[in-house]
Amino acid sequence: MIILFDLDGTLIDSTEAILESFYKAFKVHERVSPQDEEIKALIGYPLDVMFSELGIEESRVWDFVTSYKEHYREISRQKTELLVNAREAVTLASEFAELGIVTTKTGRYSQVLMEHFELMEMFTVLIGREDVEKPKPDAEPILKALEAFEVDGKEIWMIGDTKLDLLSAKNANVKSIGVLSGYDDETTLKQFTNVIFCDALEAVKYLKSRKKSHS
Repeated sequence: MIILFDLDGTLIDSTEAILESFYKAFKVHERVSPQDEEIKALIGYPLDVMFSELGIEESRVWDFVTSYKEHYREISRQKTELLVNAREAVTLASEFAELGIVTTKTGRYSQVLMEHFELMEMFTVLIGREDVEKPKPDAEPILKALEAFEVDGKEIWMIGDTKLDLLSAKNANVKSIGVLSGYDDETTLKQFTNVIFCDALEAVKYLKSRKKSHS
């Protein structure tokens, strides 16, 4: 079995770091910052899409992204936490499956974070925004991750907290599980998967029992 995890809202909570970095970017470029809820509603999308949706004109978007990243790099480790049960979820999953991370975050920052939490060694691959042309909900990030595995005959699952994760899984023709630990609610997730759990640990326990019953 291969299990691919999203990061934000699935394994980690970096909401504080994300919001603060958005505020910083808007301040640097002398714009009025949007409300917290406006930003949080877009978490999961690439940064350029988020800034565009928040009203930044196309010619300036990458200036804002650069300012965001400069600040995020400085604060991400101290202002990001593992979600409750995330460490247990990854540890349990590593006992019966091969693991990967598929995120829209910048890959190198994500790797630093996971090394900081002493979890990176459990993952075979980490695909970030810079590793693909088309991020989630496109199939490309998942298909790129799967290049690191021998996939023949294995069940493949994507675990994520937003419709972007679930749509990416559907587009890549792999199975998906929605978790309620992040940014999309149950009503939204139910439109894209019929397997939904409270958090990643519940999802992994389900997959473990499924593997047992199939073995």
